[in-house]
Amino acid sequence: MRRSRIATRLFLTALPLLAWMAAQPATAQTTPPPQAGSATATPDNAILLTVFLRHDQSRPLADLNAQLARQGFYKAFPPAGIEVVSWNVVMGIGQIIILRLPTTRLREINRVLEDTAWGAYRTEFYPTYDYKAVGLAEHDKAR
Repeated sequence: MRRSRIATRLFLTALPLLAWMAAQPATAQTTPPPQAGSATATPDNAILLTVFLRHDQSRPLADLNAQLARQGFYKAFPPAGIEVVSWNVVMGIGQIIILRLPTTRLREINRVLEDTAWGAYRTEFYPTYDYKAVGLAEHDKAR
């Protein structure tokens, strides 16, 4: 009985806030998203994105490459304007690609890989940022 009284009091206390929230007008996002492929990476908006493309070791390489060709992987990836920092084949893993891109294009990269790489690869993504200058400055300062 005591718990139901506490719950009732909490509900009655929150009721005015809920009523106020319900009375507020709904607002939509008015700024359209940037057009795909329109932004370029600058020091203030760039991220590094490490992409692991883990290959399916149960299938021959020729099958994987044929699937990538059918799905248009190399036509679509990387999208125009995306900087490829490195692209390596790692034995036993697959491919590891590091891209530099503006944050506004992250969704575009994700969609391209979903549409063209899935099936041949399992994807993993690790967004990072360039810390080299800061780390080296701290190293020099610590000397």
